[in-house]
Amino acid sequence: MPAPIAGFRCQIRRIRTNLRQINAERRRMDDTDEALIAMLAENARQPAATLARRLGLARSTVQARIERLEKSGAIAGYTLRPGSALSPALRATVLISIEPRAGPGVLARLKAMPEVETVHTTTGRVDLIATLTARDTETLDAALDRIGETRGVRGSESLVHLSTKLDRRR
Repeated sequence: MPAPIAGFRCQIRRIRTNLRQINAERRRMDDTDEALIAMLAENARQPAATLARRLGLARSTVQARIERLEKSGAIAGYTLRPGSALSPALRATVLISIEPRAGPGVLARLKAMPEVETVHTTTGRVDLIATLTARDTETLDAALDRIGETRGVRGSESLVHLSTKLDRRR
């Protein structure tokens, strides 16, 4: 068997094993785990004793569940969400079309830009969706220009966010 085919089959086996492990872990989550995750999403700073009281469990049981959820990847971490007083004045979504095989270079350029908050690959008419933040229109305009000038970018379309009507992350 040629080496590339053997390597490909090995990768497929690894992916299948990882998917089995992920699915097994998801099956292990019960209603209590889901309620615990919902409470942590609401306020991750709640003491374990408070969570335990609300769930009707022992504090040590809640701590063990949290550790298991962290190890399984169900909980990836805890973070600070800046309030409106710290939020940048402007936010924009940029739809980016790139040349074939230009993805790694374009992504490296986007990662180097402090205004770029997130980048997602997509299906459909564009290849990437980036979220940008900026303190003023000049900063946003300069960032959009840098994206447009990036080697491998075929075109971009920017959508400036006007107001937030719903944000489930807060």
